[in-house]
Amino acid sequence: MMKLKSWIQAARLRTLPLSLSGIIVGSFAAYQYGFWDATIFSLAMLTTLFLQVLSNFANDLGDSYKGADNEHRVGPKRAIQSGAISQKEMIIGTIIMAICSLLTAIPLIIIGTAQMPASVLWTYVVLAMLCILAAITYTVGKKAYGYNGMGDVMVFIFFGLVGVLGVFSLYTKQFDYSMVGLAIGVGLLSVAVLNLNNMRDHENDKAVNKITLVVSMGFNTAKIYHTLLIIGSFVGFVISFWLNEWWFSMLSLLPFVLLIKHLATVWQTKIPQSLDPELKKVALSTFFISILFLISSFL
Repeated sequence: MMKLKSWIQAARLRTLPLSLSGIIVGSFAAYQYGFWDATIFSLAMLTTLFLQVLSNFANDLGDSYKGADNEHRVGPKRAIQSGAISQKEMIIGTIIMAICSLLTAIPLIIIGTAQMPASVLWTYVVLAMLCILAAITYTVGKKAYGYNGMGDVMVFIFFGLVGVLGVFSLYTKQFDYSMVGLAIGVGLLSVAVLNLNNMRDHENDKAVNKITLVVSMGFNTAKIYHTLLIIGSFVGFVISFWLNEWWFSMLSLLPFVLLIKHLATVWQTKIPQSLDPELKKVALSTFFISILFLISSFL
């Protein structure tokens, strides 16, 4: 039972709602267009959950090899760092989650592209493989992109563009430019969560040569960057709602009231470690936006 508890903690359940937000938004945007498929929705949600857990396992593994998980790191103690799970066990866990991701992604792609050209099917296959590769190489490997400032870009691409636009196209069999604002909205909020994490840990990251954007730009400049991420997300959502005349969906922007208060807290913060509680606020706000958007789809 203790081992099972350790694996559950290593899965970092608090990160899962954020990862699902893009799938929910993309799915119910398609619903408002008159498209729905419960099988696609279920498989997309499962694939995303598996990919997020895969990313969390791989992140635990990579940071343990590189020494980023040490006594100076803020936040919950990682599984390998605490000794609850060995590196060898985490490698096995990572491989299992990669396989699980494929086992749900493959039928999702086959079903979702059934009425589309073969080239589209293979495009999604490549995207699925890239998602798995990106989940692993964030911290694993000599050229881990999380250590050279590319984490923000990759999170925006996979949580925002791929998550929202990718699943929307599986339902509708088409690309729609009016959905880009939704992808930007979810993507930038997801980057904001990562930025907060990097702001919190920037001192330790710098010490272990983990060059995140925050380490490169500095703590105070990162506050400006963070503000632009939140504002940009709001603008993205509003543009998509306006283009599609989804006026009831404007209700899903209510969590931005909390995010304004969050920004005030960020600007007043002088001790990076005190930002830890703010990660949950932004992640849950993003999830609540997606749930409110889901509800507005039925109004």
